[in-house]
Amino acid sequence: MQEYLSSPDRPLVSAVIPTHGRPALLACAVRSALRQTWPRMEVIVVVDGPDSATTQQLEALADPRLRTVYLLGSCGGGAARNAGVRAACGDWIAFLDDDDEWHLEKIERQMRAIAKNRDWFPIVTCRLIAQSPTASRVLPRRVYEPPQPVADYLFCRSGLFDPGGLMQTSTLMAPRDLLLAIPFREELRLHQDWDWLIQAAAHEGVGIVMVPKPLVTWRVEDTRDSVSRNASWQTSLAWIREVRPLISPRAFSSFVAVQCAWRAQRSGAGLRARLDILRAFLMEGHADWLSTLHFLLFSVLPTRLRRSLRDHVSKDVDRGGLSLAFVREPAAARLRKSSV
Repeated sequence: MQEYLSSPDRPLVSAVIPTHGRPALLACAVRSALRQTWPRMEVIVVVDGPDSATTQQLEALADPRLRTVYLLGSCGGGAARNAGVRAACGDWIAFLDDDDEWHLEKIERQMRAIAKNRDWFPIVTCRLIAQSPTASRVLPRRVYEPPQPVADYLFCRSGLFDPGGLMQTSTLMAPRDLLLAIPFREELRLHQDWDWLIQAAAHEGVGIVMVPKPLVTWRVEDTRDSVSRNASWQTSLAWIREVRPLISPRAFSSFVAVQCAWRAQRSGAGLRARLDILRAFLMEGHADWLSTLHFLLFSVLPTRLRRSLRDHVSKDVDRGGLSLAFVREPAAARLRKSSV
């Protein structure tokens, strides 16, 4: 496979960017895709419903490699990504959220990882820089190593302040054929990337490889509304129960301890809701001592206090420059990512 990296006919990679209502951030995302060092790129922006401001922004970004797909109504991220995959001409699909940015060599480094891989259908991810208004951290701390089950990697944490594994959507690259055979489930409004990874990894011939270098800037913890921030604990619990046959009991309880517990705490859920979550945590999976500590931590501490404590601990334990890039006081004005 190594020969095709030096061939003039190197594989075409299609960047798929779903978007709605973020024209300024979208421009940064599109430019970061068009500036890739990999020579054969096309960028497909899927506009999820009527959006005149985004249309004007895309017209200003005139580039022969840029194509736009317009959906008649707002269908959600899963449907938009699937539409982009169907419209793509590339052998490989790389997803990019409209508020994230790729570093210059992101695609090239991932294609080199693919050239060394022997799986029939490799899924390639990478580390990223999680940029919030107060801190910038390199995540995940633990690089994924096969053959660990992907759900165990994503949900089972190794320490009290370990943020867990991470394979965020803007890091993902996969063969177009795989994405056509196993599309994103369009009915989901939450956990779409986790769902697709778990579903795809369950098939023979699919393997996952992670590039250790951070190659994406991920914008997190700002004041914008998002589906993941506003979704209920019931939505998360229903989803993890649905994929329960594909994951380990430990992964199930670890997910409930974090995702369901913090959503319930954030929404001010009552005692009955807390007991429902506790029952699922104890009875439907395998709760070990560490996941029990996480359950208590995420059930009791307010989100802002927990994040402040996390940033403080990360600063203290950083030994290799990988867990924390910077910590600062919040700026008076809202931060905006700069172009790569």
